[in-house]
Amino acid sequence: MAQEELKQQALKILEDSMIGTLATIKDDKPHSRYMTFFNDEFTLYTATSKQTQKVDELEKNPNAHILLGYEGEGVGDSFLEIEGQMSLRDDREMIDKVWNEHLTGWFDGPEDPNLIILAITPTRVRLMNRKGKDPQTIEL
Repeated sequence: MAQEELKQQALKILEDSMIGTLATIKDDKPHSRYMTFFNDEFTLYTATSKQTQKVDELEKNPNAHILLGYEGEGVGDSFLEIEGQMSLRDDREMIDKVWNEHLTGWFDGPEDPNLIILAITPTRVRLMNRKGKDPQTIEL
């Protein structure tokens, strides 16, 4: 399959699937949790509090692994495995880009001083489980 077609399939999964798992490293072991992701092409963003373990873990090891796209419908569900480097963004432009009303359960609003955005820049993206086809690495 041509790389451009793979990229388009992967971008569709990113657009259609906002909930995924984010794994970081805590005490030399994986630590996973569900997160809501937003994307700009293959760069992912997720809101979190400055007071969370994610921020502490990022400062010690910025490597992340994300799973996005599996909908639980069966063996043929395509999903993405994304390896990347995390960084923190607290600039107004990024907060305004990611902010939405669903975040009001965790934050007082986009001006909340604890709100910070994790940006994940991918180092490897693999398209997985395409109806029994081999995993495909997407060249970035």
